[in-house]
Amino acid sequence: MNLRPKLRSPPPNAASFSSPPTSPPSHHARTTLYKMPRKSLIRPTLALASLLSLFALYSFLFYTPPNYTTKTSVNLFNHNFPSLSDPNDVNNKVKIYMYDLPRRFTYGVIQSYAAARGGESVGDDALLKYPGNQHSAEWYLFSDLNRPSDERVDSAVTRVLDPEKADLFYVPFFSSLSLVVNPIRPATLNVSPDRPLYNDEQTQEALMEWLEEQVYWKRNNGWDHVFICQDPNALYKVIDRVKNGVLLVSDFGRLARNQASLVKDVILPYSHRINTYKGDIGLEDRKSLLFFMGNRYRKEGGKIRDLLFQLLENEEDVIIKHGTQSRESRRIASRGMHTSKFCLHPAGDTPSACRLFDAIVSLCVPVIVSDYIELPFEDVIDYRKIAIFVDSNTAVRPGKLVKMLRRVSSEKILEFQKELKEVKRYFEYEDPNGTVKEIWRQVSRKLPLIKLMSNRDKRIVLRDSVEPDCSCLCSNQSGVHTTL
Repeated sequence: MNLRPKLRSPPPNAASFSSPPTSPPSHHARTTLYKMPRKSLIRPTLALASLLSLFALYSFLFYTPPNYTTKTSVNLFNHNFPSLSDPNDVNNKVKIYMYDLPRRFTYGVIQSYAAARGGESVGDDALLKYPGNQHSAEWYLFSDLNRPSDERVDSAVTRVLDPEKADLFYVPFFSSLSLVVNPIRPATLNVSPDRPLYNDEQTQEALMEWLEEQVYWKRNNGWDHVFICQDPNALYKVIDRVKNGVLLVSDFGRLARNQASLVKDVILPYSHRINTYKGDIGLEDRKSLLFFMGNRYRKEGGKIRDLLFQLLENEEDVIIKHGTQSRESRRIASRGMHTSKFCLHPAGDTPSACRLFDAIVSLCVPVIVSDYIELPFEDVIDYRKIAIFVDSNTAVRPGKLVKMLRRVSSEKILEFQKELKEVKRYFEYEDPNGTVKEIWRQVSRKLPLIKLMSNRDKRIVLRDSVEPDCSCLCSNQSGVHTTL
């Protein structure tokens, strides 16, 4: 079995990005400067100032700004960029073709998951139920594209049944569910010992064998294909074969720099696992200062969790509990988040975790302790207005985190809650105006880059053995986190 991709290493310290000191002029340059005669700059300066003054006066009195709402202007600016036009005009939407994959890659994955847990076989795929989990975006996108077009009038993409008309090609393989078909603790009831064991790696390989035979894959070397791999380990076996495409991921924690970046890919939110808070903003029912419930012991960047447990478990007004995914744990977490002012979000095995999105829909102000986190939809959401960012070194200083949160005024917390309420629809997969709609908008905005890269690929005959790595310009950079 091939090894999984190595974690991308953290970027260098911010200090390494500081501008180098300017080199002093050479001796020859200084000599030249000293020999030049000094001239008066008063006259040309006055003349230039007079001209600029006249131009400013003319602009103020006579200039009329262009009207960009006219039909001519709209056509000019929207040429070849369908997503910028009228969103309800089908002809102006990005056209997406969803592959009719062999059943084993879609409903077959759901059936295998159920069978591994003693579920009975059903004859109708419509009766199969995708199991609820934090990586269920793949199901919501698949279901959305299967809806009638008149129910998707506000979407940035429209499904086409003729691949010749498509701008993009969606590959609806349930890659995250495929990864966990075989339970960690095998079921003991109603599971036949003769049942063939599901193999995720073989399924990934079979998908690529099928896909690489498709004419539309070959046409643009996969640049115009969209894959969802929300679990950090999804598609790990074949990731180098799909890296040209648009990857829909939760973060870049287990992807190399030449495999993914913010330039071509889209960050997705996890599906929240607790109930959405139905009340209004306010502090009356939020008696706890800080809440966290989750696995205490994680790998890699998530090792900070154990340190935070040690620091916080005896603090007054702080509830921090070890818990795993279960119905009872979700019930306790719902109550805790709905009755706390702040909710802690430390890194998990990778920089992101579902508890951030649980906190958002709970109107519980997230306290993010994850130095290399990427966040979804940052072109429309300013996370500084809905969350507090604390760097890891500060968070593990004894007493620092709690003292920082106690200094936040009630008025400021209410401001956070108001902003959370405004944006929480972006994290509701079942909201018709929520997550799915925004994901497709984000995907549609990649189309100009996709056309650029596919056209560029066709003209380039020879490449160096090592491709230049430009993804570091746009992904996983060190950021300055906001602290209070």
